[in-house]
Amino acid sequence: MTKTELLNKCAHSGEERMLLARTLDKLELAQTRSIPTHTPFLSPAEQACVTDLLNAWGHPRHFFFGGFDEAERQVCVFLPDWQEAEDFLAAPDLPVTALRATFPRDASLTHRDILGSLMGLGITREKLGDILLTEGGCDVLCLADAAPILLSQWESAGRWKLKLQQLPLTGLEVKPPEIRTIRDTVATLRLDAVLSSGFSTSRGKAADLISAGRVMVNHRECLKADKSVAEGDVLTCRGLGKCVVKEVLGQSRKGRIMLVLERYI
Repeated sequence: MTKTELLNKCAHSGEERMLLARTLDKLELAQTRSIPTHTPFLSPAEQACVTDLLNAWGHPRHFFFGGFDEAERQVCVFLPDWQEAEDFLAAPDLPVTALRATFPRDASLTHRDILGSLMGLGITREKLGDILLTEGGCDVLCLADAAPILLSQWESAGRWKLKLQQLPLTGLEVKPPEIRTIRDTVATLRLDAVLSSGFSTSRGKAADLISAGRVMVNHRECLKADKSVAEGDVLTCRGLGKCVVKEVLGQSRKGRIMLVLERYI
């Protein structure tokens, strides 16, 4: 399969085609020059898209890295034949670094406030990883080449002044996500039924959300309310959040399907 044929198969929009073409350029650079390369930060949906591409290409050597375990936004790293992932991660010049910004405890800055102040500097989203809010501050993951710009120019968020310092990845303050366990039964494992259970809404409303393009299954857009959902699937809905199908326990006495869902709050 040629590069053009691969892009025709895997890209579902012009934006995806551009993303995947840039990803293939990074892969080819790693293979031809025998050096490690990496993409910019990718959203979960972009990671899923890139994974489909790499699987179709023959699963070349790569891994995703966002600075800490369970990071949502990650770069895709391509390794040359002579290098293992452990060696890459042990090197001092990783492509991902972290900054800590501190501000008054009564500032009440949100994720949106922090991201807006960063984008106001002209920093594109692909340069930025996860933003971890802490008590009186936040830790920001970014590409290493963007760190000097942030250290010299990022002075405030909203009306609050910031104090910045570079931070080793081992010093990140990562809070475990807040999760609510939901035990419920559904008539069917259709997406609209499971979504209704996971987000405590009516099945009709769930179907409307799906048809409006607001729902993803395993970070891929799904417009089919009758899609079958399986154990381990990740359901995300724009505006409502994320839930995971943790267990499918079989049928109840009344013939309904018993589920355990985990909703991220």
